[in-house]
Amino acid sequence: MNCWHKSKKTRTYPMCGLSNWKTITNNNKTQTKARPRFRAVRMPDNSLPRKWPVLMKNLIPFTAVCATLVLAVSAGAADSPAPAAAAPKPEAKELFPDSVVAKGKGMEVKRSQVDEAYNLFKANAAASGRTLREEDRNRDQAMILDRLISTKLLVARATEDDKKKASENADKYIAETKKRLPSEEFFELQLKSIGLTPATYRERLLEQAICEEVINREVRDQNPVTEAEIKKFYDENPKEFEQPEQVRAAHVLISFKDPSDPNPNPGAKRDLPAAQKEEKKKLAESILARARKGDDFAKLAKEFSDDPGSKDKGGEYTFARGQMVPEFEAAAFSTPVGQVSDLVTTVFGYHVIKVLEKIPAKKIELAKVSDDIKRYLSSERVHEALPKYLQKIREEAKVEILDPNLKVETPPAPKPAAVPAPAPKK
Repeated sequence: MNCWHKSKKTRTYPMCGLSNWKTITNNNKTQTKARPRFRAVRMPDNSLPRKWPVLMKNLIPFTAVCATLVLAVSAGAADSPAPAAAAPKPEAKELFPDSVVAKGKGMEVKRSQVDEAYNLFKANAAASGRTLREEDRNRDQAMILDRLISTKLLVARATEDDKKKASENADKYIAETKKRLPSEEFFELQLKSIGLTPATYRERLLEQAICEEVINREVRDQNPVTEAEIKKFYDENPKEFEQPEQVRAAHVLISFKDPSDPNPNPGAKRDLPAAQKEEKKKLAESILARARKGDDFAKLAKEFSDDPGSKDKGGEYTFARGQMVPEFEAAAFSTPVGQVSDLVTTVFGYHVIKVLEKIPAKKIELAKVSDDIKRYLSSERVHEALPKYLQKIREEAKVEILDPNLKVETPPAPKPAAVPAPAPKK
């Protein structure tokens, strides 16, 4: 994982088309979120390291899964009987009954499940630097209940094949996420900050993956995209397929940050004492000399680099302008191919950079982006079809919201226009 990359792009797990589901607006009306425009220019996987200052945002799929939906773990915990030793006293049950707030064929949602989801929603907001307003509590809980109901209905429609694929996808996503984080301990710490363990996180993520498989089978697969539609989109959006000038470069990072500083952002960690920092600089200068002498740069990166995201790949990244911190970008774009730059200092440490290739701007061929376009157009169709699909399965399940405070308000239907009176006869 790179600690000096400027890009704020993040990979996200496709969470049941959540961006397509109904969302409550500030005036408490129901609407469908707009989808982002298509972005076709994609770097190779090894060119998208994450910037350390936004590591918490890389965990948003964790918190988004938990905060915007109440998933299987919550449902199971609320529906399962507690151990005898932990059972509440009879008086407590009478004073604080766990009422059912919504029900339908084969499903029900309890007050405790909504409360648990709301607490996770608040944790997610806090992790993102936001504070929820108390006056919006009913609105937020109505949104959570709406999504919980949809999740339960989708999971109930899952086949064994859906569940198998979902399990594989969830495990793959977790493994990829861990690779982008500095350690297993960091992974567990971020989960703990929102009240989760790796096991409970996986169960929640698994349920989201199951939802995704059901939507793929029952919505996406029913609205296929043709080759002609892909070609038409490519021809009508030429600017989307312009790849900017790029540099392929390798680097060795010698960090001068104090590893004992608990701040998870290396750029914000305190510097080492001056004497140790000077030793780090001398090490970087010796590596620079060896690189210019012709030593194998990939071996130097593997042996000395403090960048875990690239050291095992020879220190390589491919990037366009605006993706790296300014000092790194300036050195990489100004250094001739095959040469090693002067020592570069950023907030993260000392960098020795070798430029391997300059890639000129060009238009990306249709064959290379065809799959991207297909996924985008398919997602657009799901975006359009999903609200009606979710409404249909809710009606089939005869869902009832029993708590009036948790009902999603919808705008009243417009009144029909008045019929004009007939003109007087002449």
